[in-house]
Amino acid sequence: MADRSVQFHRLRSDSIFVHVFIEECRELERRLPVLREKIADAGTVWVSWPKRSSGVPTDVTEDVIRAVALPLGFVDVKVCAIDETWSGLKLMVRRENRKRAVK
Repeated sequence: MADRSVQFHRLRSDSIFVHVFIEECRELERRLPVLREKIADAGTVWVSWPKRSSGVPTDVTEDVIRAVALPLGFVDVKVCAIDETWSGLKLMVRRENRKRAVK
């Protein structure tokens, strides 16, 4: 999956938008904490994973993403079908977990 992976070493602090494509739970568990540290307070992280019907081997589901994301201070705000292969879940930092006050 190297052709679709984010170059995390180039990810800047206070990024306002990041979209990652994840096929394995262990990859999600490794990368999502890094994104939590780098994303701007009001930024968005979209996590996409292969649908079960796509035939792409995966152990990632919407529930798995939530199980990893919620303890990190994220909240899911949208879910969508990207195409016949990929679904996406939009994550944001919970207001009470943001470093700066939200007006």
